[in-house]
Amino acid sequence: MIATLQCTVIDCPDPMALAVFYRSILGWELDDSSPPWVTLTDAATRRKIAFQYAPDHQPPRWPDPSHPQQMHLDFDVATREDVLRAEEEVLALGARFLHDSGGETRGFRVYEDLAGHPFCLCYGQFP
Repeated sequence: MIATLQCTVIDCPDPMALAVFYRSILGWELDDSSPPWVTLTDAATRRKIAFQYAPDHQPPRWPDPSHPQQMHLDFDVATREDVLRAEEEVLALGARFLHDSGGETRGFRVYEDLAGHPFCLCYGQFP
């Protein structure tokens, strides 16, 4: 091993707004002590996601390959019914629905966050 992963960094026009959006999904701890850099940390595992100010951020247009997604996050929930409940919550936070894979017991639904990055709510992926 050469190194360990410190964090995943997401460029965006408003780091605080995007961090609050994902904190509402994950419940992780928010640290805004180094603006324009905001970090979310999972207290149990110390996993991190950081949000970095990018004044010229151009959002992706999923699934348009001429404006690629750049990155995306996948979040697990147990069942399709759980995704539908979670969908109400992410839409209330400002997410936008993009796509449903259509699976009954295993699949995913794609959304767009406040800065235009796609993210997925996945279900039935793990026993």
